[in-house]
Amino acid sequence: MKQIVLGTAGHIDHGKTALIKALTGVDTDRLKEEKERGITIELGFASLVLPSGSRMGIVDVPGHEKFVKHMVAGAWGIDLVALVVAADEGIMPQTREHLDICRLLAVKRGLVVVSKIDLVDLELVQLVGEEVRELVKGTFLEGAPIVNVSSLTGEGIPELLTTLDGLANEVQGRTSEGLFRLPIDRVFVMKGFGTVVTGTLVSGSISVGDTVQILPSLKKEGKIRGIQVHNKIVEMAKAGQRTAVNLQGIEKSLVNRGDVLVHLQTITPTYMVDAYLEHLPNSPRPLRNRIKQRFHVGTSSTLATMILLDKPELPPGEKGFVQLRFEKPVVVLPHDQFVIRGSSAIQTLGGGVVIDSHPAKHKRLAEDVLAGLMILKEGGEEEVVSHYLASSGVKGMTLRELRERVDIFPSRLSKLLKELMARGEIVTINGEEGRLVHHVKYEELREKTLSYILEFHEKYPLRPGPSKEEVKSKLPKTVESKIFHHMMRELVASKKVLVEKDKLRLSTHRVSLRDDQKRLKNRVEGLFARGGLQSPSLKELAINLSTDESELQNVVRLLVEEGTIIKAKEDLYFHREAVEKLKGKLIQFLRVHHEITIAQFKEMTKVSRKYVIPLMEYFDNRKITIRVGEKRLLRGE
Repeated sequence: MKQIVLGTAGHIDHGKTALIKALTGVDTDRLKEEKERGITIELGFASLVLPSGSRMGIVDVPGHEKFVKHMVAGAWGIDLVALVVAADEGIMPQTREHLDICRLLAVKRGLVVVSKIDLVDLELVQLVGEEVRELVKGTFLEGAPIVNVSSLTGEGIPELLTTLDGLANEVQGRTSEGLFRLPIDRVFVMKGFGTVVTGTLVSGSISVGDTVQILPSLKKEGKIRGIQVHNKIVEMAKAGQRTAVNLQGIEKSLVNRGDVLVHLQTITPTYMVDAYLEHLPNSPRPLRNRIKQRFHVGTSSTLATMILLDKPELPPGEKGFVQLRFEKPVVVLPHDQFVIRGSSAIQTLGGGVVIDSHPAKHKRLAEDVLAGLMILKEGGEEEVVSHYLASSGVKGMTLRELRERVDIFPSRLSKLLKELMARGEIVTINGEEGRLVHHVKYEELREKTLSYILEFHEKYPLRPGPSKEEVKSKLPKTVESKIFHHMMRELVASKKVLVEKDKLRLSTHRVSLRDDQKRLKNRVEGLFARGGLQSPSLKELAINLSTDESELQNVVRLLVEEGTIIKAKEDLYFHREAVEKLKGKLIQFLRVHHEITIAQFKEMTKVSRKYVIPLMEYFDNRKITIRVGEKRLLRGE
């Protein structure tokens, strides 16, 4: 069965609350102050069984200009609106403002109710009807039914019920797919049950036992203890229903109107959005860049600094791209409608639609920024997904991040991603639930990696190649380790890159020595072999061999990588045979004596401390020995 919510709209004292009572028998003015003053201050709620048997939720909103912010909170998420105009007063300021707000919030259907017809004659009723038809021209209410009623006598109420039933049939039912969100419009404590929150469930679904959290003011999680829809206990609530939720583990003092109830770790609050804004024609002056205005979305309200992205200023009646930067975090998703009201003067200035809920800061009047925003506003699903992944560069996006940025149902998004993967347009790291990278950005990363390894080969022709850590350090810092290692595995599997020990080299690269380098290599190896444990420094070698020190370093590095000589510390090398022979003597000594001092080791090697200490530390680092005080023991014994 479709879930439909009707909202009222109209000027103060035009009979909205009395109309709901005539329809449902419920007086939605529940506060003592409302009874005393005779005006609606807070949102009121009721439900109505239509002639067809379907049930409709009703939100009654205040009509006073001081409480328009409450009206916006109540109107967000309604399917139908009843614009109420009193026959004895006709169109008034909040009649116009409420109509503007409903239009800005993208309410698609509704009707006009001319109330209090018992107070005037038929001619005046007809005159008000004509004024209303003129008012709604060009809006979603143009051509909508106009029903004349008296809540006092009941005249017109049956016709109103029939009209509401017909409109309800025209409303497209909401799907329960999507991320669960319940913007909170009321919070209270019920004795014996604890904290209860209410709101219109705008997307997704919720079940008893689900783990939830309150955003943005609370990160603590709780559980759903119970759910009511239209005062009936249910196990699950779906999008479009007026819902009351009993929370377990969350205190009332930590919850406020304007907060949003969501499933755990599904939505991230934001301090900034990109949006497409309409400035109302009746506004007094143009909107200037960096002006502060009040931003209303869901049941929340916060100050926002407005950055005009495509115009120097936004005159009344015009539309444009803006970036809104908030004083406190807001919970929004793409395609959410919002209203902008003055930060000091009480007036609705405009509103629009969220395009990007987690943007970067933009430069004003930048062509590439505006082109991207136009894709997000007008582009198809595939184009929008590709834009976000391309914009994320080599960092890519997680599936959760993408879900928050696109207005696509999960089942449709999953299918779309599989199609893009099959065509090779996106690369997935650790499966669909992991990180997604646009194929162009991934190919750029591969090319940068291969180019760096090639440059390394050209710069150091006698070295096999760089280490993985060296290569990663040359790539953009935004490249995550998972993406890098995934790419390296692919390069190795395709045999474009070979791994030798801990070094990477292109499969086309071979270490090749010129004849003079081969001779130098043989001479260097011979000198180290003859030096034993008293090897020469590189500087001494260069002088002895009358060769360039940088050329010598290349040859020595090659001998180290081949394992012919061992680097004990900076500028101190030994031939492997000498070190292996010493290692055997050391192990044999320790098996007999269990420990060795530096003096004993010096006696064993017959060399000075210049060589003794580095050699001892080399065996420590190789986990042959372990230092205990001033002695060494055989590791593992």
